Amino acid sequence: MKSFGGQTVTGPLRRVIVRQPDQAFAAADPVAWNYDARPLLDQARREHQAFVSILRHEGVEVIYSDEPTDTLADAIYVHDSVLITDAGAIVLRMGKCLRRGEELVMARLLERLGVPVIGRLQEPAVGECGDMFWLDPRNLAIGLSFRTNREGARQISALVAPHGITVHSYDLPYFKGSHSCLHLLSLVSLVDKDLAVAYPPLMPVALCQELEARGIELIEVPQDEFLRGMATNVLALGPRRCVMLEGNPITEARLRENGCEVVTYTGQEISLKAEGGATCLTRPLLRVDG
Repeated sequence: MKSFGGQTVTGPLRRVIVRQPDQAFAAADPVAWNYDARPLLDQARREHQAFVSILRHEGVEVIYSDEPTDTLADAIYVHDSVLITDAGAIVLRMGKCLRRGEELVMARLLERLGVPVIGRLQEPAVGECGDMFWLDPRNLAIGLSFRTNREGARQISALVAPHGITVHSYDLPYFKGSHSCLHLLSLVSLVDKDLAVAYPPLMPVALCQELEARGIELIEVPQDEFLRGMATNVLALGPRRCVMLEGNPITEARLRENGCEVVTYTGQEISLKAEGGATCLTRPLLRVDG
């Protein structure tokens, strides 16, 4: 049985990597890291443990990234440093300079887990997996942002092409500028093959047209829940079963109206203070098609 892979963002989640909030996260300078405030470590750990309990309750195998780091405050957002394909991992190169080094920590963990590395981004390429999602098993969407540049997309395209995968790139808006985190997954999250939550006012037109052509319906997130509640950052546990940050009642209701089962988590410290939602907190290692 495979221990990694799954070129899907909605197939049933089987294995996932997480990282517990540590002293580096709690000691982060809010100005330097663009946090709303300094996280409270004890509360952050309680929130994270409750979040992990949700995953385990769903039958997901949880693997901890526990290599000590002194300065990598954002390392709890394990989603971003590698892209997992059926053939192996692509080790990325973080677009946020303060995050450089996270990819090395993740690469060492993947080596211990027996996950092959099929390539690494090389300077001047940058890329973060928060800017990437599978449209289907053979098509990968990449957002071009302050965190992922055109050279990053080009190198990824060259690495996945031999495996029959096509990359589709989309320019993201400036929004709040380079200090803020606006990933592609800040704007849209698939919860099934034909359903996504999204904030269309900031989405690339070409991506909206691609999703429409594929018959993917968009559940629109209201502005306030996008700006204050990270309501577009939804982690699919399987088709129409998902985890999202609590405090987004309109988006949650719209998901339920569309046949989704929704589990919410508390994330005052681990999410709202530091711009990282349910997807960011997880590095799916194995999904099965579904």
